[in-house]
Amino acid sequence: MTQTDIRGDGTDVAGLDPWLAPYAEQLRARHAHYLRVKSSLDATGGLLGAISQGHQYFGFNRGTLYGKPGVWYREWAPEAIQLRVIGDFNDWDRFACPMVRDSFGVWSLFFPDERWGEKLVHGSRMKAHVVTENGSMDRIPAYIRRVVQDEQTRGFTGVYWNPEHSGRYQPRHPSPPIRHAPRIYEAHVGMASEQEKVATFGEFTRDVLPRVRDLGYNVLQLMAVQEHPYYASFGYHVSSFFAVSSRFGTPDELRELIDQAHGMGIRVLLDLVHSHAVKNTHEGLTRFDGTDYQYFHAGARGRHIAWDSMLFDYSKYEVRRFLLSNVRYWIEEFAFDGFRFDGVTSMLYLDHGLGKTFTKYEDYFGDNVDLDAMTYLRLANDLLHEVKPDAISIAEDVSGMPGLARPLAEGGLGFDYRLAMGVPDYWVKILKERTDEQWELGNIFHTLMNRRHTEKHIAYAESHDQALVGDKTLAFRMMEREMYWHMNRGGDSVVIARGVALHKMIRLITFSLGGDGYLNFMGNEFGHPEWIDFPREGNQWSFKFARRQWSLSQSPFLRYQGLMAFDRAMLGLDEQWNLLHDRFIEQLYLHEADKLLVYRRGPLVFVFNFHGTQSYSDLRIPVPDPRDYRLILNTDDVAFDGNGLVAADVTYWKQDTPYAGRKQSVQIYIPARSAQVLAPK
Repeated sequence: MTQTDIRGDGTDVAGLDPWLAPYAEQLRARHAHYLRVKSSLDATGGLLGAISQGHQYFGFNRGTLYGKPGVWYREWAPEAIQLRVIGDFNDWDRFACPMVRDSFGVWSLFFPDERWGEKLVHGSRMKAHVVTENGSMDRIPAYIRRVVQDEQTRGFTGVYWNPEHSGRYQPRHPSPPIRHAPRIYEAHVGMASEQEKVATFGEFTRDVLPRVRDLGYNVLQLMAVQEHPYYASFGYHVSSFFAVSSRFGTPDELRELIDQAHGMGIRVLLDLVHSHAVKNTHEGLTRFDGTDYQYFHAGARGRHIAWDSMLFDYSKYEVRRFLLSNVRYWIEEFAFDGFRFDGVTSMLYLDHGLGKTFTKYEDYFGDNVDLDAMTYLRLANDLLHEVKPDAISIAEDVSGMPGLARPLAEGGLGFDYRLAMGVPDYWVKILKERTDEQWELGNIFHTLMNRRHTEKHIAYAESHDQALVGDKTLAFRMMEREMYWHMNRGGDSVVIARGVALHKMIRLITFSLGGDGYLNFMGNEFGHPEWIDFPREGNQWSFKFARRQWSLSQSPFLRYQGLMAFDRAMLGLDEQWNLLHDRFIEQLYLHEADKLLVYRRGPLVFVFNFHGTQSYSDLRIPVPDPRDYRLILNTDDVAFDGNGLVAADVTYWKQDTPYAGRKQSVQIYIPARSAQVLAPK
């Protein structure tokens, strides 16, 4: 579709998917609603105006009053009776600093330097004392940029964070350009240490960033950056949306992490949580002004029954301002390169997609779709790419909403990519329910290819979701307790041999077929054993499973090192051949009984032998081009902890022997339970 073909009324996505034609009116209405909301912002500067600059107005910001310098504090709390500022700068006096309300429900107070300059300083601790019809409570300001936890009381307190310009970290590296498809390393800073503790931004920068670079990942996706009171929530129950989680370090230490990543050629994404918020009143936004409908929907609609959290009312101007400002804040203040938007399915549907299979197009339309949430996502993507044109936005959506990753002008939602969320679920399903002999290669190929090919997808075999306690990583699912005793090289465990072989094959077929980008959760590249379990009452607050045992991948005596080496080599296929940008995929040969699958992506040929015991010598396979082919990647290579039954860099000579619909073929040797990648010589 060219620019001149675009009508711009929201129905252009139907030109890419004829099944959307019956819903043209609904597509048009959705798009019109988005345009109306966007045009309503023109009077205040459009998307780059007041709607996305809330963080420069609300909260604590330097400013002037009648020409005198000082600090403004502003808070939106329309139903509150009174707001007062308390902190160590006024001895926590709940009557010393009352605020004034305007007609829009915004409370404000100015602290002139001539009176408060030596008291209200960088690092001062404070809260807002909010008086409502139901009583009063000390609250953390909504737009606060730093929150710390008291080690004795475990309570959280806001901090005035405004280091002098000379004391703030100054980035040295620009965001690296996009040269290849995103190869994403999903990471959680706190559990990135081998020690049983909460790791820091500084430790991650020193110890993990070089690993990410050396493995060949070009995008780092950081989880749990926004402040959250409960560590075991994995960062998904956010309380302070503008605050960097203090348990990992300071905002400047996060800036340095991102800057160092940029210097290594790695872009950095934030796992952005705008789908819900923590329900806590002491730490979060809930009932800030005394009502349950200030930031969130009132009553039952404002509560997510599965996540035990609060749901934003995206129809409200101040809620949009809060969230859109948050989008802009993380890009401009920290130089993030984009976002993975969490919980998009929950946002799009009033029933949050719970228990739905989304098997028919009617599921994407009708009264169950939250039009205001959809409009917010459009505005967020519009703003993001306005502020940073080459930003990356990824939607976590399991529903398959049509047009999610299509441009706004076509009637899409403006995301650059969507997560191929059905793929990891599929691997778990067949590993749990079927023996190796029952695997259907045609079904595997179809499942990995079953996506909207007009929209870009991020493929992955597993993420943090599959690694959490209650579930299992692929490695642990296949090898379980054998990993504790038999991961030594040269061991004779058939369970380990199978698990190591399939771990590489599952990753390779997912990487090469599943989408236009790839994601891996940290440690899974080398088959990290066990699950993730954050410290909680149920495990006596242990950190044993909330860490990464990097040393396993570095031991020359264990098979983890071979799995990691394979992951690096696999990513190299994209680096050398631009594989994930190449959308030409074609099945060349399939034999279910022999467990053989051959396909091409771009110029490369992928050969999989999923048979558990049968190797094939002189196996004839069709090749797409009349050329000799060389072996460039072999899962059975000794460097990847395979058996080394095929010589490295072997050449398979072209034969003018027609086979499986091709005029030429080659003969290869492929051992049982292994895969090879061939390139034209």
